[in-house]
Amino acid sequence: MRGDTAAAPRAGAAPVVPRAGAAALAAALLLLAPLPALAAGDIEAGRQKAQVCQACHGPEGKSVNPLVPILAGQPAQAVVTQLFQFREGKRKNEVMSPFALKLSNTDLNDLAAYFSAQKAPPPAHKSDPAKVAAGQRLTVEYNCVACHTATLVGQQQMPRLAGQQLEYLRTQLTLFRAQQRSDMDGNMTSAAQVLTPQDIDAITDYLAGLDQP
Repeated sequence: MRGDTAAAPRAGAAPVVPRAGAAALAAALLLLAPLPALAAGDIEAGRQKAQVCQACHGPEGKSVNPLVPILAGQPAQAVVTQLFQFREGKRKNEVMSPFALKLSNTDLNDLAAYFSAQKAPPPAHKSDPAKVAAGQRLTVEYNCVACHTATLVGQQQMPRLAGQQLEYLRTQLTLFRAQQRSDMDGNMTSAAQVLTPQDIDAITDYLAGLDQP
């Protein structure tokens, strides 16, 4: 999935949600717009359907464009969740929104099965040694490791962050901080409010260079 289109803050933007209320908000959102059930997708069918994705995300979802995310090695549920948000108009992008609009739930599961079965490529980014310690500390301090796992490879609907494109990571965290990025349970929007631009720089520099199997 390509990055969200940034927009000026607008009336009705999603409020900052305290962590204590995240579970209640998540339940309410799921009642309003239930996610499609995660089913065992067909990897080969997903491979065929993913041909069109190569133009932006690269063969096997191994993007080399710093603004376009790597899909290879993402948890299947994370892929389904983001495609669903694009399809339902909760996340917007000039390329992804019209593409996802045509996808059925079967398509979502097939694409997710294919991309999750691909091995994530080695990081193209080399982290700045002067930022690694700070970036690692911040991922613990701000609970990135609690949701995205200790190795930051993602789980369930939480995406893989390790080795992701630097500029994509920076853009998404900046959008969460500005409350301009779709957030299913409010956790990312809430967590990003305390981040300074220096924090975002250190975290994303660390994550983009993190090589995890």
